[in-house]
Amino acid sequence: MSAVPAPAPSDPQPVPGAGDWRTFEKPEEDELQEMLTDIQYDVTQHEGTEPAFSNDYWDHHDEGIYVDVVSGEPLFSSTDKYDSGTGWPSFTRPLVPENIVTDTDFKLVLPRTEVRSKYGDSHLGHVFEDGPEPTGLRYCMNSASLRFVPAAELEEQGYSEFAPLFE
Repeated sequence: MSAVPAPAPSDPQPVPGAGDWRTFEKPEEDELQEMLTDIQYDVTQHEGTEPAFSNDYWDHHDEGIYVDVVSGEPLFSSTDKYDSGTGWPSFTRPLVPENIVTDTDFKLVLPRTEVRSKYGDSHLGHVFEDGPEPTGLRYCMNSASLRFVPAAELEEQGYSEFAPLFE
């Protein structure tokens, strides 16, 4: 049995988010560029937007949580995910509200509410007031800013506190 070779350092790799995200320190720009794919870097670091209906999680229905691809901090749960018809993953509320930071974004004609992660300072997407009950909110996120942790792997990846959501 031969070992699988590790990826070359120049291959973009998502940050695993291992360790305690509460003590996360954001890497330097050049390190982030090496750790993230081009689209992950553009979205999280330069407020980019990935194409609708052509991203990893817009039509993803497995049970688990979504964490910041940069810091690993828990952001959203599949229990709050719904099909908004927009082509991006949408949620009615954050899993850990304290991990979400909002600010007004004036990049388009009308102001929007930008959503960022607290520890990773990653651009995640925007929140709108046209979502379903119970909150009436639509957290419209970019898949490129997220990493999915399946419910069956929560404990082994350090997210055991969220396992009861899926029991």
